[in-house]
Amino acid sequence: MLIAAIIWGLAFVAQDKAADTMPPFAINAVRSYIGFLFLIPVCAIISRNRGEALIPKTKEGRKNLALAGVLCGVMLTISANLQQFGISSYPGNAAASARSGFITAMYVVLVPVFSLFLKKKTGLNVWFAVALSVVGLYLLCLSGGLGQVYGGDLVVFGCAISFAVHIMCVDHFASSVDGVKLSCIQFFVCGTLSMVLMFIFEKLTLAGILAAIPYLLFIGIMSSGVAYTLQIIGQQYSKNPTVASIIMSLESVFAALGGLLFGEVLSLREIIGCVIMFAAIILSQLDFKRKLAQI
Repeated sequence: MLIAAIIWGLAFVAQDKAADTMPPFAINAVRSYIGFLFLIPVCAIISRNRGEALIPKTKEGRKNLALAGVLCGVMLTISANLQQFGISSYPGNAAASARSGFITAMYVVLVPVFSLFLKKKTGLNVWFAVALSVVGLYLLCLSGGLGQVYGGDLVVFGCAISFAVHIMCVDHFASSVDGVKLSCIQFFVCGTLSMVLMFIFEKLTLAGILAAIPYLLFIGIMSSGVAYTLQIIGQQYSKNPTVASIIMSLESVFAALGGLLFGEVLSLREIIGCVIMFAAIILSQLDFKRKLAQI
């Protein structure tokens, strides 16, 4: 899971670099198809090891997997493209990888808040985390006043909201479908929808694609394919979902570190904002009632 978090964090840098030569819909179309093609043999190997058919044998099983893949794929399309549009819109002097990484990670706080609409109880620690995250967002995005807010910040925050809904959608189907197969289908849906939007709204050049190939391969194979598979395997061995969530939320930290390696610079206030936001992410995942009960 830690390796997955490192890959996801560095993917923010790769997305930022790919945005220099390719438009957003094109990036997500290519990366999603790469992830889809990578996961097909992974699904086949896992199914063979389990003694299962690659495609569910029952009509109900096929229908449920298709429905889950389409719904989650639509939400992934919205989320991934909002994220890429946000990253692409940052000016050159903004630390795009760090800012987008930490703002995206706000989905960890938003998921339990949104769960209220499904009549699921939310602990007091989550409300403290929400308040703390507001402070962190202020220091990261508003340290210079309202005029310092980048359009990319607002778009990426919309991405965090969309990812929170996507995670709840995945959680709804998690107990009834295979996770890796679900991921494979949702990448296909995301790639197809993004490609349609690419042909309608964007112009793509061969030179732009060639220049972005290393970054596309990384976010397609490593981020979409390898990291997701590592997450599935890691959570099979982890007996504590809270610890798993905290480990995987480290992607925001590695996004900032990756940006620093490629020359991005954060001010002291922005660094403090990142630290506070990460503290909010961890706080939102801690179950104090459970800990007290164990004591």
